[in-house]
Amino acid sequence: MPHDLRSRDDVERLVVEFYRRAFADPLIGPIFTDIAHMDLGAHLPIMCDFWETVLFRAGVYRRNALQVHRDLHALTPLLPEHFDRWLLVWNGAVDDLFAGEKAQLAKVQADRIAGSIGRRLAGSSGSGFETIGTRPVPREGEA
Repeated sequence: MPHDLRSRDDVERLVVEFYRRAFADPLIGPIFTDIAHMDLGAHLPIMCDFWETVLFRAGVYRRNALQVHRDLHALTPLLPEHFDRWLLVWNGAVDDLFAGEKAQLAKVQADRIAGSIGRRLAGSSGSGFETIGTRPVPREGEA
């Protein structure tokens, strides 16, 4: 049975597996390889810093993840289906390698991050609550 994410080494194992799958994916792979021209050797430590900070509050990630995605979005539109696939690939890697509280947190946080970045790129706030509508307040005598 898989163990939970416990360390930077576990984060690295997850991130490496995610990118192995993502690069091979027909929908999102070309974004990484053909558009971003990602240097995986340089990018992996940054992403490990990011996820170590997200999962363990390590405080080692000090970049602007939104700006990186804005820059990429300027080159090619990052659409909801891209974020959905990213989540599918990420969650599959998490589920295949790990199980437990931190593994679940990795999936929950990925969903939140993808939603927030996707909403921001679409021109709204990053809040998932922005779409909550309000009902008109009935006036006296109205039902």
